[in-house]
Amino acid sequence: MIDISESVMQFLLAFIVAAPLLGAVAALLPAPPGLKGTSPEQAVLRHGATVTGVILLAALVLTAGFDHDSPSTMQATTDISWIRALDVRIHLGVDGISLPLLVLTALLTFLCALYSYFKPPTGPSPKAFVALLLVLEAGTLATFAVLDLVLFFLAFEMVLVPMYFLIARWGGEGRRAAAGKFILYTLLGSVVMLLGLLLIGIKAGTFDMVALATDNGRGLTTSVQVIAVLAIGLGLAVKTPMWPLHSWLPDAHTAAPTVGSVLLAGVLLKMGTYGFVRIALPITPDGMHTLAPYLAAFAAAGIVYGSLACLSLARPGAKGDLKRLIAYSSVGHMGFVLLGIATLTPTGVNGALFANIAHGLITGLLFFLVGAVKDRYGTADLDTLAGATGAALYGRAPRLGALLAFAAVASLGLPGLAGFWGEMLALFAAFDPAEGLSRPAYLVFMALGGFGTLLTAAYLLIVVRRVCMGGPRPAGEPELADVQPYELAAWTPLVALTVLAGLWPAVLLGLTDPAVQQLLAGGTQ
Repeated sequence: MIDISESVMQFLLAFIVAAPLLGAVAALLPAPPGLKGTSPEQAVLRHGATVTGVILLAALVLTAGFDHDSPSTMQATTDISWIRALDVRIHLGVDGISLPLLVLTALLTFLCALYSYFKPPTGPSPKAFVALLLVLEAGTLATFAVLDLVLFFLAFEMVLVPMYFLIARWGGEGRRAAAGKFILYTLLGSVVMLLGLLLIGIKAGTFDMVALATDNGRGLTTSVQVIAVLAIGLGLAVKTPMWPLHSWLPDAHTAAPTVGSVLLAGVLLKMGTYGFVRIALPITPDGMHTLAPYLAAFAAAGIVYGSLACLSLARPGAKGDLKRLIAYSSVGHMGFVLLGIATLTPTGVNGALFANIAHGLITGLLFFLVGAVKDRYGTADLDTLAGATGAALYGRAPRLGALLAFAAVASLGLPGLAGFWGEMLALFAAFDPAEGLSRPAYLVFMALGGFGTLLTAAYLLIVVRRVCMGGPRPAGEPELADVQPYELAAWTPLVALTVLAGLWPAVLLGLTDPAVQQLLAGGTQ
């Protein structure tokens, strides 16, 4: 930790939230003379990498100035009246729960912008692409930084339009249908969520999330809390995505461009689970206690369903798309996050938050790698990759094959890597859920989750065997480019952080645990 004044910390957080919007506007303007480079397209892609790089730097400085001895306290807070008639305030702040998600968002967006600079997406104007990427970053960062229910909803919705256009304009086959399904599902869920947020604000007399968390539901009757959790939870569950509200996700991932898939899996899915932790747990505790067993049941079903779907896609002859398989794997992995939250215990919620970060790192890396494989082979179809020509990445592109195998074993939860701790803590918490919850039921959910980990190992090892292993390159087959320098630059941070979080989980748990303990006890101050 370095000593940074509170006013500077406030500025840093406000800058992190506002800078992407300013950068998006600047991206649409003509490049100044002398900064065009070899072409206007190159200039705007460089602009995107520069802006996201500055935001990442600001996020790292904010982290360095964060008081790690008091992670349960809201820091870098700004609280300004915005709409007096509704008592809506521009209230920003970070604690040990939101800080890791802010840094993850800034990192993944920068890596996507850097990757796009060297490998521009195929599609319309790069200006629009960069502007949409920055608007997407602004909405995501704001979601993790705002402390007002109305602002949370606005930030939550802000990401939908840029992601829709990224899929619809720069995606692959079936992109328009996939983008339409994405926006339809998420908008319908959001409408219901808005009603729940308004119900809380009107009944409690404030939209301030800190004041509501401190009150810990005492100003809301149990029936109001249950209705609010049902409404808010529906919108959050669609974004998470929770089975059976997940069906938009595989289509969106399959059609999205590489960077769209990375951000969708690495960042956007976390907005739903973050909402459960930040809003549902502390503000409507009685409602969550009533509905937690049902949430856990859906989570456990999602773990098994996602794994079985992946196993089905991985088998020979299924014509399974590798991007689609990883999308289904996200349904299973996010099931562990929801199971941890549904235990209503500090262990489970900490595991959920850890699994959130681990999933962002590992699945972001997986989508980068699958995008690279698709670029080289022209397809992500598993049967084609493992067909007569054989991908055989170990022999034809050994570094790419090694990275794909590394990401796969990290995703299946190998001890020593980031994917292990979140799932282990979620299962451990399900063994001993919060008081008042049915332990026999949670033992069943734990068993289903454990079965899901075995299925996960099965399908990922099948994928590695089919894509990475094989005979020598057939005569007449062209040479395959191995990992390029720009790819190495974009992927190395994800590999390093996956190893770091796996070997030293206290880096994250030391931040989240005090905040979670206080959140569950009532209040964030």
